[in-house]
Amino acid sequence: MAPNKPKVTSPIKSSTQSFTEIEDIREDIVLLRDFSAVVVIEVGAVNFWLLSAEEQSAMIYAYSSLLNSLSFPVQVLILSKRMDISSYLEYLNLKIKNQKNATIQKRLMSYQDFVRNIVKKTTVLEKRFFFAVPFNPLEMGVAGASVKSLKKEYVISRAKTSLYPKRDTLLRLLTKIGLKAAPMQQQQLVDLFYNLYNSSATGRQLAPVESYTDVIMTG
Repeated sequence: MAPNKPKVTSPIKSSTQSFTEIEDIREDIVLLRDFSAVVVIEVGAVNFWLLSAEEQSAMIYAYSSLLNSLSFPVQVLILSKRMDISSYLEYLNLKIKNQKNATIQKRLMSYQDFVRNIVKKTTVLEKRFFFAVPFNPLEMGVAGASVKSLKKEYVISRAKTSLYPKRDTLLRLLTKIGLKAAPMQQQQLVDLFYNLYNSSATGRQLAPVESYTDVIMTG
């Protein structure tokens, strides 16, 4: 009788979830697996090159002063993504069809051709800017040294206590130098991270988080 051969098993395939450090997202708090946390502020862009030389210098100085005045760490993140303008071209096409004035229609067609040529020659990027303010579990003192014994709700509550004053300070300073800034909420954060881990040409907007009956990501 031939000896029993070892049973062949399929290799274990790791999913994206295995590489995701996010444990949970509550309101505007992103909780990570090690029970550190972060709040994310999205900042609007400024067309720096359209400013005068004096305005550029003033903005650089104001931004430098903002960073130097902070008493807590922050991360500055820039997300660049190739922009899909197919929907904009379809919008222009609809306007051209519905335009009764021949002169305006001709100008719209010329503009549409101009946009097409720009996209062919140059990669058009959509840029988004973020400030991330972190929370370390060691800020909780002795309790933070053993996070496995802590409850998630307790950590989130302590993270809010630590992060909200820093968030408000940063928002005030950004507004003071003329930048439009707003903290990202749960739905925005879920959309952002989902599209980062599931990239596509146009991106995808998820249904409201409350409408899901199962978890989106799990450890």
